[in-house]
Amino acid sequence: MNILFASSEVAPFIKTGGLADVAGSLPKALAASGHDVRVILPLYEGIGQDWRNQMNYLFNFNVSLAWRTPYCGIFELKRDGVTYYFVDNEYYFKRAGLYGHYDDAERFAFFSRAVVETPGYLNWHPDVIHANDWQTALVCIYLLEERHRIPMLYGTQSVYTIHNIEYQGRYGKDLMVDLFGLNSGYFHEHMLAYHGDINLMKGAIYAADYVTTVSPTYANELQYAFYAHGLEGVIADNRHKLRGILNGIDTALYDPANGNGIAAAFNPDDLSGKAACKAALQQAVGLRQEPNVPIIACISRLVKHKGFDLVTSAIHDIMAMDVQMVVLGTGDWGYEEAFRQAQAQYPGRFSANIMYSAALSNAIYAGADLFLMPSEAEPCGLSQMIAMRYGTLPVVRETGGLRDSVRPNGVDGATGFTFADINAKDMVWVLGEAVGLYYGNKDAWHYLQHNAMTADFSWNRSAEDYLQIYNWITGKEMHPGRPFEEGPAEPQAPVEAAPVPEEPAPAEETAPVEETPVKKRVTRKKAAPKAAPAEEKAPAVEEPAPVGEKATATEVPAPVEVKAPAVEETAPVEEKAPAVEETAPVEEKATATEAPAPVEETATAADEPTPVEEKAPAAEEPAPAEEKTPAKKASGRKTAAKKPAAKKASGRKTPTKKSPSKAAPNAEK
Repeated sequence: MNILFASSEVAPFIKTGGLADVAGSLPKALAASGHDVRVILPLYEGIGQDWRNQMNYLFNFNVSLAWRTPYCGIFELKRDGVTYYFVDNEYYFKRAGLYGHYDDAERFAFFSRAVVETPGYLNWHPDVIHANDWQTALVCIYLLEERHRIPMLYGTQSVYTIHNIEYQGRYGKDLMVDLFGLNSGYFHEHMLAYHGDINLMKGAIYAADYVTTVSPTYANELQYAFYAHGLEGVIADNRHKLRGILNGIDTALYDPANGNGIAAAFNPDDLSGKAACKAALQQAVGLRQEPNVPIIACISRLVKHKGFDLVTSAIHDIMAMDVQMVVLGTGDWGYEEAFRQAQAQYPGRFSANIMYSAALSNAIYAGADLFLMPSEAEPCGLSQMIAMRYGTLPVVRETGGLRDSVRPNGVDGATGFTFADINAKDMVWVLGEAVGLYYGNKDAWHYLQHNAMTADFSWNRSAEDYLQIYNWITGKEMHPGRPFEEGPAEPQAPVEAAPVPEEPAPAEETAPVEETPVKKRVTRKKAAPKAAPAEEKAPAVEEPAPVGEKATATEVPAPVEVKAPAVEETAPVEEKAPAVEETAPVEEKATATEAPAPVEETATAADEPTPVEEKAPAAEEPAPAEEKTPAKKASGRKTAAKKPAAKKASGRKTPTKKSPSKAAPNAEK
């Protein structure tokens, strides 16, 4: 299929945060599956001359933006199987910095119009336009009308990804017609209206054909006010088309085995090079050369929602342990000053680097032992994944993508350490556990390192999930050459269990919500979802659930293999169905295939063809079934049962001397 990916920043051309990493990596993974993938972004002043020398000038046209018709030039660059289009207008984009300008609303409205109008000049039909964050939210809204006016957009569907709901693009109502060029009819509660203002992200959520977030846990958290920044009702209203997909990282770029950017190469089976990286880090940041003392690292923007209230309030408790600590980043002055003072108070043991340096960040990932990331809210997070690639074990709070990507110490396949509450004492306790393991049990420490370094955080898995969504909304093949199979009701999957948590505040309460994303992967083996209840909600499955089912879904089938024989032993007991009915008050929900209750029939109707489904009830004693009933797994089975159907379907050129920027784009201004 043809996919147009619209983003306000794309690595490696221009970057300020995780959005650029996603826009730089996901299209490459999609293109590797055989699709025609193209990315469009603004031609910022900050894009280097080396990249500009590789661009080709294609054409220019005038964008229709309300009463304005500003100039728009299109440059092209092909790389890694992906075609990149750069939107040129010097008035809007030849500035220092990407965001934070007084006219950002106009700048990104212009960019959104360019995204929608460019395919018509390319004579290329995108099946899907994938927009990201508030800067391209208007793409989904403009497409509602333009797909009927521009022939190349006929039948084009839209996907909108929320990377950070904190930034929503909220502006005054008076911009609706005069600036955005939208009919006043768009100002209503199920489109752009938001407490008397315009909210671009809200409009995109309603207008898009499908909405995604960057992790399964974050998708469920957004239904609560603490995380949604006022849009919890909007998210809940659109949960039928919402899904969380965990981001990946560029595993070729972040690979300790190739030694790029680090002092020595190493791999999961030979960690000797990590000692050299640790020594190089200590020398680079002014820490004592003590090879046997663990280094705790932080690389982040120093802001409240990243959890630095916890870190600054517990600095002395952390340094009371026999550890060293290094911090890299910039942000709020209060946090910066607290770290400077800590460096003065603990010379040789604490290093505050109030700046950002890509080279130093690589050295920290490779040389540190523990990576502290106590975020209050984290849509996905990439730093913990990068740290794990380098054998630096993460210590994270169980929220968003941190919960989905890190399995805590003490469970099978553990990759790090986690704590649940936004509490400095809990954070210090878990850090103490990690430091104690470092000193007291090297075998266990190396086991965690090996698991962390071999965890799959590639974009291949995430790309498959995005292709499945494109498949649902367009009917196009996920993989060229494979037949398309209709995936009924799949969009409901991620949010069926969302209302289950009774209390929104504690992060661990959201554990049941994660059941659905896990079953999406497990249901490929069909026996997994039903066999799990056969062991009274075995703790072996339930305990790792909060950590990150997405990252460890491949491990869930392990308990199933143990239970499967137990189920088969009871195969002849199918005749006991009437006996099960005697325990109707307890078993009705567990044995929906036999009970007439409408709700339960729906929950497992799709599972009836599976032999295991008939055996599972017989394998359970009435008492264990009672424990299973409150867990309310029925909806999870319903969704998982329907999943398999969809899953199976499942010359460098220098720019011409023609300088489009010299056309007077500001005549209207």
